Amino acid sequence: MPRPIRATISLPALSYNLQVVRNHLELAHQRCQDKTGNPLRLPFIWAVIKANAYGHGLENGIRGFAQADGLALIDLNDAIRCREQGWDKKILMLEGFFEQADLPYLQENNITTSVHHIEQIKMLEKMPAGKPLDVFLKLNTGMNRLGFRPADCAARFQDLRALQKQGRVGNIGFMSHFSSADGQPGGVDEPVRLMNQATHGLPGALSLCNSAATLRYPSLAFNERDNWVRPGVCLYGASPFDTATETAAAFGLQSAMSLRAKLLSVQHIEKGESVGYGATFTAAHHTRVGVVACGYADGYPRHAPTGTPVMVNGVRTKIIGRVSMDMLTVDLDPVPRAQEGDWVNLWGQNGPHIDEVASHAGTISYELMCALAKRVPVDIEE
Repeated sequence: MPRPIRATISLPALSYNLQVVRNHLELAHQRCQDKTGNPLRLPFIWAVIKANAYGHGLENGIRGFAQADGLALIDLNDAIRCREQGWDKKILMLEGFFEQADLPYLQENNITTSVHHIEQIKMLEKMPAGKPLDVFLKLNTGMNRLGFRPADCAARFQDLRALQKQGRVGNIGFMSHFSSADGQPGGVDEPVRLMNQATHGLPGALSLCNSAATLRYPSLAFNERDNWVRPGVCLYGASPFDTATETAAAFGLQSAMSLRAKLLSVQHIEKGESVGYGATFTAAHHTRVGVVACGYADGYPRHAPTGTPVMVNGVRTKIIGRVSMDMLTVDLDPVPRAQEGDWVNLWGQNGPHIDEVASHAGTISYELMCALAKRVPVDIEE
């Protein structure tokens, strides 16, 4: 028999969250139209499905985001899988291509690529003409990871225009990535200024907004150009913000991943007795302890401390002691009728929100989603 732990991925929740983002953009767009009176285009949406769709499964992401205008990821093999699964709309390689041998696959599968360093342009120069690739020229506006300096934008654009005339490059757009859209208000001001300055007078689509910018600064996606937003974690039902007001619930997002496991045992410990490795929890009184079939080898964070919330039989309680490889322990005093075989909801539907669990563990929900282990059986909610 399988070990009593299950994850559930909700395809309706994925689709719902995509529509929430679209509705959010449409409402903000109408407000901007009413305020300025200028004709502004609605943005297109890349649904970001990198990292196995943030741990939700690539195929689930393809199906759940069927109404997106495009998919964005980083692995070429995954991009080809999208085509094999029948995805016929746009695909964007967020990190571009990595070697000359990648280019024929991009051409054959009509995949858009970012271009963020000079060696990629040199590889494009060697690519056979005839099947031009759409590209986004990536600019470094403060993240200081990938991208050309804004001062080099015009020169690199001319490099790509030359390749465009040769039939190697198709449409040319511009993209960047915010480092602080989820931080204090105003964190996008300087990157936006640099981007506008660098691309002034140059034709092409723009792509700036990640989840945080899409939700907090949607007006950045409205202008006279085509514009592509790139939401990621919010599409899976989590918030990119660490604030009490900008929660997933506040935006109307639904959890797409749930994790639960059964109680393997119920222990009774006396005052002064401890639980688990390192004796990090010592009972202040007689305590009922539930042993749950989930541990860090399943993707639950080992560093989740005593007090991290769980739900047992609809009652909120907490982890006590240190998370082990295959088990964790919970306080059953608030749930006096709990017994072996009962389900413990660790996050998601009928449990605490994954953002809350991540916050207790000193991390972010992105990490918990991506860490779900292959050994955990997954049910797909259609």
